[in-house]
Order: sequence, then structure tokens, then C-alpha cells
Amino acid sequence: QVQLVESGGGLVQAGGSLRLSCAASRSIFSINRMGWYRQVPEKQRELVATITSGGVTNYADSVKGRFTISRDNAENTVYLQMNSLKPEDTATYYCYANPTWPGGIAYWGKGTLVTVSS
Repeated sequence: QVQLVESGGGLVQAGGSLRLSCAASRSIFSINRMGWYRQVPEKQRELVATITSGGVTNYADSVKGRFTISRDNAENTVYLQMNSLKPEDTATYYCYANPTWPGGIAYWGKGTLVTVSS
């Protein structure tokens, strides 16, 4: 089991940057996949970016070239650097961890709100 706590959300103007952090309650060294999803009201949660224990990354097409996911195993933290933010990036961002991916149980944080003003 792992608890996840997100931070770093807030209000930013279009074109600006934010860095989200996800602190895990235990070592993330062996967690196979971690990442970020986002959700707006009345829509399904959607993948933003993931990173495996081996450092392989995957991004939604809508954020490629603007967002960068990274993980710091020493700090048990996953980051999402978001640049060139757009109003359509406004959402609650959730951290995700699946220690035994593929398959297994996914764990989620409570989310952090990102609002991008035009």
C-alpha cells in the first residue's frame, strides 16, 4: 500500500508554468509505474503522463512538448513540470501509483487543482 500527497497546484496565467509534486509514503524505487491524471467536472479522468521504474515515459498527445514527468527515488517523489500552460489544462490533477503494473492495484492521491486563466 502507498499513500500519495499532491502539491503545487494553483492559479496561473496562460503561458505560465507550474510544477506539481507527488510525495509517496514509502519508497518508490520498486513501484512499477507512477504518473499523473487529470479530471474536470462531468468528464472522465484522463491520463496526462506516466513513468515506469525504468524511467520510460508516456504522455498524452495534448501535453507532449509542454509537460515533463520525472521521479526522484531518493525523495520518494514524482514531479510534473508544466510549461506553456493553456486554459484547457485547467483540471484537478491526481497522482497515481501502481506498484505491480501491469495489472495490480492502483493508488491515487486526493488531487491538486490547477487553474489556468486566459
